[in-house]
Amino acid sequence: MPRFMGFVRMEEGQGNPPQALFDAMDTYIGEQAQQGHFLDGGGLFGLEDAVNFVVRKGEVTRVDGPYAEAKEAVGGWALLQYDTLEEAIAGQQDFADLHAKHWPECSMVATLRQVPDEEPASA
Repeated sequence: MPRFMGFVRMEEGQGNPPQALFDAMDTYIGEQAQQGHFLDGGGLFGLEDAVNFVVRKGEVTRVDGPYAEAKEAVGGWALLQYDTLEEAIAGQQDFADLHAKHWPECSMVATLRQVPDEEPASA
């Protein structure tokens, strides 16, 4: 069964979501988990404590937050499983619709990407 990663990118500094969105998400995620679609996921803290390791031309540089230049950040993630790509897309649409309904002033992008099936390592 195909697996997918859902990501939420949001503008920093929008404040906390309203309780109505938390309540709707609890219901939605509970239903998705019961159906075997939601495997794991959650929200992320803001960029103020983030740490990036940047690799350029064979050199690694550590860059600690906060990041004044950051306009968007990944705010949450989910590991999902659906029978088809079309079902996964419909699920991600429902997720985005919940945000539009319960937090209309929010600016976000809900991204869905398929996780490749891994072949077992040969012994």
